[in-house]
Amino acid sequence: MQGVDTASTAENPIGRILIAAMATGFIALLVAAVAAAYAIRQGNRHTDWVIHTYRVESVLTEARRLAEQQETARRGYMLAGTPAFLASFERAHAALVPRIAELRHLTADNARQQAPMNGVVQQLAQIERSQRATNELVRQGRGAEALRHFRADSGLQRMAGLRAIFETMAQEERRLLALRDAEQIASRRTFSIVVTVAGLLFVLVSVVSFLTVRRYTADLHRSRTALANLNATLEEQVHERTADLALANEEIQRFAYIVSHDLRSPLVNVMGFTAELSAATQPLSDLIDRAEAEAPHIVTEEARLAAREDLPEAIGFIRTSTAKMDRLINAILKLSREGRRVLAPEMIALDQLVEQITDSIRHVIDDRGVTLTIERPMPVIVSDRVALEQILSNLIENATKYRHPTRAAEVHVSASETPGRVIVAIRDNGRGIDPRDHQRIFDLFRRSGQQDQPGEGIGLAHVRALAYRLGGTISVESQLGKGATFFLSLPPTLSIEGA
Repeated sequence: MQGVDTASTAENPIGRILIAAMATGFIALLVAAVAAAYAIRQGNRHTDWVIHTYRVESVLTEARRLAEQQETARRGYMLAGTPAFLASFERAHAALVPRIAELRHLTADNARQQAPMNGVVQQLAQIERSQRATNELVRQGRGAEALRHFRADSGLQRMAGLRAIFETMAQEERRLLALRDAEQIASRRTFSIVVTVAGLLFVLVSVVSFLTVRRYTADLHRSRTALANLNATLEEQVHERTADLALANEEIQRFAYIVSHDLRSPLVNVMGFTAELSAATQPLSDLIDRAEAEAPHIVTEEARLAAREDLPEAIGFIRTSTAKMDRLINAILKLSREGRRVLAPEMIALDQLVEQITDSIRHVIDDRGVTLTIERPMPVIVSDRVALEQILSNLIENATKYRHPTRAAEVHVSASETPGRVIVAIRDNGRGIDPRDHQRIFDLFRRSGQQDQPGEGIGLAHVRALAYRLGGTISVESQLGKGATFFLSLPPTLSIEGA
């Protein structure tokens, strides 16, 4: 019986047309798949090179910092003569040596970095010889001679030359990064063209197939049977893909938690050592004051600036950066924990939930002079209360925060039902959002417009992640100067399987 069906298909024009159309469509999909694989490979290659470039820049920065620390310790030892500065010099030197070796290894593949790298090694060797010479003079109690040697050695010029070489190497890495970005853009453009052509070809094949099937209505029943079988298979594939995506999402959340947790350990070390440095600045400043009072001729202007301005300012910058990084790590941990929390669907009256949220931030609303209105009635949905409260709290507070400078702030919250969905809208008359940033604002650590409000770009990324977990989506409609409206689309009933 199967042989008869095969023979009749070969003799029937519709069979030949459908086989040709399917073959053409398969080729189009194959081309698109090959293009996608190529784009993914190029993307991975680009990512590896970007990581490599960032690593080189990081090692450059660390090497420069250690060289500066080594020079600062040398100067402190000349001024104070205390063993602590000499120990700091040796620690900085011990840490600098492997960094230079790592930098040489990382730049070995770039011929343009070889000459600057050799220059770094030569400069460091010359600077170290001069530093050790002055340290030895100080150790022997010949501080005045050490100071004369320091002044005659042109150490400042050598350090300036070293900084210039480091900057040249950093510029080369930034140049490479720009080239690799250009390659990635070209690869994406090629991929888009291939996928577009394949898509058009696939659409054309679909149209031809549809017209052919419509012309030969005698084969409609067989086509429906085949389609039903295909749908059944497709549903199984969707379930499999959904399970795979859920597993991948859990893996990403675990990865984010592990990475952010591991980042905290070196951050705590940095913060601790920064505190020690901060505590050490006062004795150094006192020493400068004493030297100015008792022997002002030995205190240079560079030493005064280093002790009273440069060092405290650098420590302040470090503390600001570490505090920001701590906030970012906490945000990542919060997102990771929220992604692992088990959702608990329950019946929620949206108007009551919105009213509770506005009551909890009433002092903020009143302080900002915002008029907030709630449009009733609102639908009742079945969803996770904690996640939904976090979403709406963030959206409502944002609506009260970014006000227009020339008009009184107003916020309006409403909700409506459509077939299969509940849409919650939060509308404000604030400063608005540039249409080019409508998708960007939902990315992690990305913000839009004037940055005159505190924040790290976490809130809307958290909102989108929570909305996805609730089976919903989040979008925005806005124009600059005309306010913004955020739309939260949710299913009326949260599926436990989907959660």
